[in-house]
Amino acid sequence: MNSTSVAVPCCVGATSLNYRTPRWKSKPPRAALVEKSKPVPALRGGGGGGGADSIILRVRDDSTTPTPSALTRDRTDDMQAEARAMARAVDASVYSPEYLTRTYGSRPIKVVSRAVEIFAGVGMFALSLWLDQVNGQLERNQRLRAVQLRKTFIRLGPTFVKIGQGLSTRPDLCPPIYLEELSQLQDALPTFPDAEAFSCIERELGRPLDSIYSSISASPIAAASLGQVYKAQVRLSRQIVAVKVQRPGIEEAIGLDFYLIRGLGFLINKYVDVISSDVVALVDEFARRVYQELNYVQEGQNARRFKKLYADKEDVLVPDIFWDYTSGKVLTMDWVEGVKLNEQDAIERQGLKVLDLVNTGIQCSLRQLLEYGYFHADPHPGNLLATPDGKLAFLDFGMMSETPEQARSAIIGHVVHMVNRDYEAMARDYYVLDFLSPDVDVSPIVPALRNFFDDALNSTVSELNFKTIVDGLGAVLYQYPFNVPAYYALILRSLTVLEGLALYADPNFKVLAASYPYFAKRLLTDPNPYLRDALIELLFKDGRFRHGKKDQDFSAKDALQPVLKLLLGPDGEDLRVLVIKEAVRATEAIVLGSVLEAYNTVPDFLRSLIYNSNVTSPFAMNIAEQESMLELRAQVFRIWALLQSSNSFDPSILQPVLQVLQEPGVRRLGGRFVSGITQRLAARLLQQVLRVPPTNSAPTS
Repeated sequence: MNSTSVAVPCCVGATSLNYRTPRWKSKPPRAALVEKSKPVPALRGGGGGGGADSIILRVRDDSTTPTPSALTRDRTDDMQAEARAMARAVDASVYSPEYLTRTYGSRPIKVVSRAVEIFAGVGMFALSLWLDQVNGQLERNQRLRAVQLRKTFIRLGPTFVKIGQGLSTRPDLCPPIYLEELSQLQDALPTFPDAEAFSCIERELGRPLDSIYSSISASPIAAASLGQVYKAQVRLSRQIVAVKVQRPGIEEAIGLDFYLIRGLGFLINKYVDVISSDVVALVDEFARRVYQELNYVQEGQNARRFKKLYADKEDVLVPDIFWDYTSGKVLTMDWVEGVKLNEQDAIERQGLKVLDLVNTGIQCSLRQLLEYGYFHADPHPGNLLATPDGKLAFLDFGMMSETPEQARSAIIGHVVHMVNRDYEAMARDYYVLDFLSPDVDVSPIVPALRNFFDDALNSTVSELNFKTIVDGLGAVLYQYPFNVPAYYALILRSLTVLEGLALYADPNFKVLAASYPYFAKRLLTDPNPYLRDALIELLFKDGRFRHGKKDQDFSAKDALQPVLKLLLGPDGEDLRVLVIKEAVRATEAIVLGSVLEAYNTVPDFLRSLIYNSNVTSPFAMNIAEQESMLELRAQVFRIWALLQSSNSFDPSILQPVLQVLQEPGVRRLGGRFVSGITQRLAARLLQQVLRVPPTNSAPTS
């Protein structure tokens, strides 16, 4: 197996890939680490790149197909290596409010000292903002204050860096200048001493550094809130990898911070009536996720699961894990060469289009959120890289989340209800989404939804900005007793980040328009009865086709284009199979149903001239089959009549069909349809010819 190594163009400061022997006390130099004959390939490009929590991928070039026995052996070895890694991480920290209370409740001096440090840092920033407002310089000094806030978060340590990273993807909470400054917290962070990192690797993996890697970078390639990354070459396989090492003492640092923040949450819950959410519960949820990121074996398992679910698409790449070199505080993964998704100029220099990559990200995110429910909860630009061959690499799997199964269909239905302006149904959706307890009356919420969406949906839904929906729903949620689940907040964050990346390249880009193909595929192919009902709701209302002035937000003509694109695209095979199958059934019903109907009107004496026996059908069908065939034929005619009789039906909606009829894919699709209907009719005819007519003779005993 050959391995094409790739590298992320990211570094801290002007870091270059020199190789040296780390200076260790009472240890001999590691000559292998400074081997000049086979250095690790240097990084291409420069500037900021993915964070330390967001590197790594390998593109494999398999020249030979492994045998089944070799695959089984590889899987067995891999599982055993993973089990050994899990054993090394058995003592990994888990978030426990009770443990933090026991630990820091008896250390008042340390707690007060840290509280004063936090109060001084945040208080100084708040005082500066207040003075700016008093002096009328709030807008003028916005950049200065954004830099001050970023530096304050860095000075206060990893916990506040994580908070700043979260704020950097919240345009609903922070002005654009603050978003720009806080986004630097995703990668451009201070490093810790190399000697401590190398010592951690040896301690965690239980062997000398030079027995693991033949070479390793002299300094970190990138640093983030929880760790920093080195580029190395595995001694055994010669593969290029990224080695992420956890910051020393980070568990105690974030533990004390969360103890203080949780205490503040209790005070807010008790004395601040304006905030209706349970602040302590939100702090606990955030803390649990941060502690999960501290266990690098868990992150490796997250990456494996994500790769299994979503890397089946050729335009999505997910890194693999080297379990033999992984523990709770050390993670060895594939290396990747790529450009952050918000670096448009660098991407275009490689002949790639940002919008194509963003669209790949949107389709993959929709699969994550609504198909399997397991999704990447931290999709900032440093975790999304464009590779030179046009693939989108998802990186950093420390923070993951899941959408409950029941909520996945409910979210799709919620979008349909929004398109249909069915605000009563939208309000009822909040029960299923677990926004509201069953005893809450939704009737007062309906007018609030109507007031916002009737104003927001002046144009078509496909032209609606996703951020507008988030902001509007946020205003509605704020007024009523909603409890927004953590998974839903992360969904909004994920799609908002992707839309923000797209807006760099195209100010007119809309996430909902790009999502049409996915929603069309799910509504047309998913057997879920709830989604089938949602499809009917989308197309018809009160027996009328939805395509009028009142329902201008759903344009059948606009919706048909992405459906056709999906039907003819590389990912549309499932839909093509369904369309051909249903088209064959409908055509058979029309043809054979018409014959059956005509046959049933023929007098009995004429039937005897056609058949020697007294049969009830000219085809080999029993009564139930005949009734089903006639019902399907009637249904097809009824839908067509409904479309024709509707005052809002415009035949021009079929124009996109005519435009694509000349494409080769359509001709192939037509050939499959003709083949299918021919086979069905031939089978019916053969059954009729071979059918043995019943005899009139009495049975013999």
